[in-house]
Amino acid sequence: MKTYKKITLALLCGLLGCVCFGAGDWLMLYGDTAYSGAVSWLTEGAAEIAPWRNSLAMALAFPGIILYGVALFAIGQLIQEEGQKKVYHYLTAFSLTPWLCLHLFYIMILYGFAWMNGNGYASAAIPVSEAVFSQFSWLVLVSEALMLPPYLYWGWLVLRKQSVLPRQMALSNPLIFYLALKLITLLMPDCAFRLAFTNGLMSESMVLWFGSILAWSHLHRNSK
Repeated sequence: MKTYKKITLALLCGLLGCVCFGAGDWLMLYGDTAYSGAVSWLTEGAAEIAPWRNSLAMALAFPGIILYGVALFAIGQLIQEEGQKKVYHYLTAFSLTPWLCLHLFYIMILYGFAWMNGNGYASAAIPVSEAVFSQFSWLVLVSEALMLPPYLYWGWLVLRKQSVLPRQMALSNPLIFYLALKLITLLMPDCAFRLAFTNGLMSESMVLWFGSILAWSHLHRNSK
C-alpha cells in the first residue's frame, strides 16, 4: 500500500511537470499561424511574442524536468525484475537532459526571431533563424534518440508482463498517445490553438500516460 501511495504522489508530480512543460510549449508559439519561410513554426505570431513569454517558457522547463523525473523514476517500481528496473532507470536518466536541450534550442531560435523582427532586422529574421535551425537540426535527431528508448523499453516490458501492470496497459504509452494526438491535429483547422497544441504534443501525451497509470493504481488499490 505504501508503494502505491508513493507512486500516486509521484504521478501527481509528473502531471504538474506536464503543466510546466505544456504551458511553456503554448507560450512559445500561440499566435498567428501565417508564415512565409520554409520553417512552418517561424510564424507571424512567433514574431510578435513578447520576450517574457520565451523567458517564462524556459524557466518552467526546470521544475518541469524535476517533476517528470520524480514520476518517471517512481513508476520504475512497477517493474518486477531488479535488473530490468536498473535498465529502465538508466535509460530514463539519459533521456531527461534532451528534454531541456530541445526546449532551449527552440526557444533561443524563437527569441532571436522575435527580437530581429521587433528591432529593425525583420528582413534577416527568417534567413538567420532558418540557418541556425538547419545548422543544428541534428540536435533534434540526437535528442529524440535519447528520449525515446525508456518509453519503448517500458512498453516492451509491460507487453511481456514483466511489470505488475496488465498486458493491455502496453497501449498506455506516451509514444502511442503522441501518434493518436498527432492524427487528431490533422483534423483541426489551421489556428493558434492547433499550432500550440501540436507544439505541446509530447507534454499532452505524458498527461495521458501518467493519468492512465494513476487511474490504474487507484483502481488496484481499491481492489486490495
